[in-house]
Amino acid sequence: MEVQLQELIEQIKKDGVAVAETEAKDIVDAAKADAEKIIAEAQAQADKIMAEAKAETEKMTKSSEDAIRQAGRNLLISFRESVTRELKTIISENVNTIYSSDELAELIINIIECWANNPDAEDITVIMNSQDINRFEDNILASLKEKMLNGITLKANDNFDGGFRIAVNNGSAYYDYSAEAVVDMLSNYLSPKVTELLKEAKE
Repeated sequence: MEVQLQELIEQIKKDGVAVAETEAKDIVDAAKADAEKIIAEAQAQADKIMAEAKAETEKMTKSSEDAIRQAGRNLLISFRESVTRELKTIISENVNTIYSSDELAELIINIIECWANNPDAEDITVIMNSQDINRFEDNILASLKEKMLNGITLKANDNFDGGFRIAVNNGSAYYDYSAEAVVDMLSNYLSPKVTELLKEAKE
């Protein structure tokens, strides 16, 4: 009887240890699975944060590069416009200098000679402002008479400051040599050349 009791106790102990070991193993396995899940989630979160940080960095880098490029373009445009304005000022000063000198009369006479030799041009009228008419009328008319260029009319018009205009065939065609028109023409001619020079300088 005592032997059976002892065997029963031993069996109970053995079964209890087995159950405890099983439960302990289950707990360890669950803890290990939870730890692996936590690590995987943490790794996924870290990867997401790194990807977002990389994308944001690339976005900021591109934005900075675009801003630098735009600033460079703006600077070049501003510089080109400044050079163009300065060029127009220089041209204007030179044209006004010539138009305010006695060379204007000679220039007008030379142009009239060219028009007079054109068989399609009739009734040539030279239009100048009143001040230039008063300054150059005697000189121009004397020269035209000397060169036997008849049928030329001088006419005053104060709608422009300096220079002159040529009207032919009873005013059916006008050719503008006013100071403003000549400055614009020369500026438009030279501006593309200045732009090309700036491009070459940039390279």
